[in-house]
Amino acid sequence: MNQKKIDRINELAKKAKIQPLNAAEKAEQQNLRQEYLAAVRTNLKSSLDLIKTAPHNCEGGADCTCGHHHHK
Repeated sequence: MNQKKIDRINELAKKAKIQPLNAAEKAEQQNLRQEYLAAVRTNLKSSLDLIKTAPHNCEGGADCTCGHHHHK
């Protein structure tokens, strides 16, 4: 989503605090918000897809500090 669309979302939000939006503005605001949320979800998914987890190689000895299990 480009900055121009984000600015428009903010502009409509500010206007809505002062006076009611007309039907066309409400529809535009809803569409822009949905587009923004879709972009956020896509970016988050891309970021999460890049995360790699380290293999769990704990031997479970008395000095273990891995935090994955409890030792007696």
